[in-house]
Amino acid sequence: MPVAVPTQLPQWTRPQKTKVDLPWADIKTLDFAKYDQPGGEEALARELDEAIRDTGFFSLVNTGFEPDEVQRQYDIGQSFFDLPSEEKEKEQYAVDFSNGNYFGYKRPNEKTVRGTQVRDNVETLNIPKFIKSNEREPFHPHLEPFRDEIEAFSRVFRLFAIILELPEDYFSSRHEYEDPAEDHLRYMLYHPRSLADDESVERTWARAHTDFGSLTLLWSQNIAGLQVKTGSGEWRYVPPVDNGIICNVGDTLSFWSEGYLKSTIHRVTRPPEDQAHLKRQGLFYFVRPGNKVDITPAESPLLKRLGLLKERKSSKPVTGLEV
Repeated sequence: MPVAVPTQLPQWTRPQKTKVDLPWADIKTLDFAKYDQPGGEEALARELDEAIRDTGFFSLVNTGFEPDEVQRQYDIGQSFFDLPSEEKEKEQYAVDFSNGNYFGYKRPNEKTVRGTQVRDNVETLNIPKFIKSNEREPFHPHLEPFRDEIEAFSRVFRLFAIILELPEDYFSSRHEYEDPAEDHLRYMLYHPRSLADDESVERTWARAHTDFGSLTLLWSQNIAGLQVKTGSGEWRYVPPVDNGIICNVGDTLSFWSEGYLKSTIHRVTRPPEDQAHLKRQGLFYFVRPGNKVDITPAESPLLKRLGLLKERKSSKPVTGLEV
């Protein structure tokens, strides 16, 4: 039988920010309150253009998500991770990476890291969009009462369209919520490891990578560890942003823009020592294009002026499901 869901969830406690002086990345913060003001879209697009040409990362504040809504999502995530292992790990709710399915639960300690005997320290729960085509996807009964509280986010795509001098709905129309796609909300939990184990894997918690899909949204939390690789090859920490969302461009959006919108390499490392003993909980939304959307470089006037649009041999384009 599923574990009963309490009417009141234990509250997730936001950790204190590190006091260690770290090499922070210069991540631009955009105030989304400007969005509905006269000229606000264009002003935000200019700011975003500057941000994504440098690091591919930016942060948003005043997005419309109230602090108590975000707190509630962290409470929900924590309540799931606190379930007994035998309840979380039931086969019918497990993610099936071997068949290309990202939805469901992945337990920690499933594999060794960097050729050592050290085990991975992350568990994740990926939840698909609540649309008819996903009715058969795994959805743990513990989460059922919170279904209406799990929200999606997409308005930011209009800003990318403005930057590239495309119709404002160019990207958002390719990410319609009702269209089948690989979008997913992710609750994630990194478990602390011993210093000896972390040293043996070069302090790596998540190896260097770029993200699939169009855009990744990370509701900011205070434990340092996420690092972005700068254009000069340095690794710098992404700073937390109070009541903000950290965003980074994914590979699909980079391809759509012929690399003008940068999909930047990033990783997660052991937190500084005043935070290394803490569990690092995260809340993400991974935005993917519709499964049937053709992924071809956008006929952008800006990209044409910059000489970025290349002549391509006529071939069948890949689709959102294939990228």
